[in-house]
Amino acid sequence: MVTHHLSTPLTISDVTRLRAGDLVYLSGTVMTVRDRACSRILEASDASEIPFDLENAVIYHCGPIVRGVDGSWEVIAAGPTTSSRLNSQTTDILDRFGVHAIIGKGGMSIADAMRDRCAYLAYTGGCAAVAADHIISVRGVHWIDLGMAEAVWVLEMRDFGPLIVGIDSHGRNLFDEVQRRAEKRLLEVI
Repeated sequence: MVTHHLSTPLTISDVTRLRAGDLVYLSGTVMTVRDRACSRILEASDASEIPFDLENAVIYHCGPIVRGVDGSWEVIAAGPTTSSRLNSQTTDILDRFGVHAIIGKGGMSIADAMRDRCAYLAYTGGCAAVAADHIISVRGVHWIDLGMAEAVWVLEMRDFGPLIVGIDSHGRNLFDEVQRRAEKRLLEVI
């Protein structure tokens, strides 16, 4: 296991040196993206119709709790949401827009789609207030008409983590490995 301190935007070199099981602390810009935002991104005919840049980006499966304070935004909580329900949409986003990392919880079943271009970084569920402590500022918000949780929040992070590389760009998927080990042990017990 290796610990990486990375800054966005990520390069392909950043992504390909990550190995499943490594730890990552991330600084820089991260965008929250959930179900409805994914749908809106995919409705766009090209990147020029999207008000934020996904090339080399990190997206965070998160619906933050945010409040307005003196004309700006303050993130109160920013815990991860379950990523697996975004499998099909995320594959299309990777194909079209060049995202290099996804942060979420619970894993995804798209390791093949991530190969050579993207890593999945797992963050612990239940740590929403801790995650908010790593947000320096809200740089912007897009598609607020989708609601607070579904809008795209552009967040500036500092040392966000620890994130565990759950799926690396080489096809290794820790979530699948744990599932296989659990199934094997269950068969041994039965």
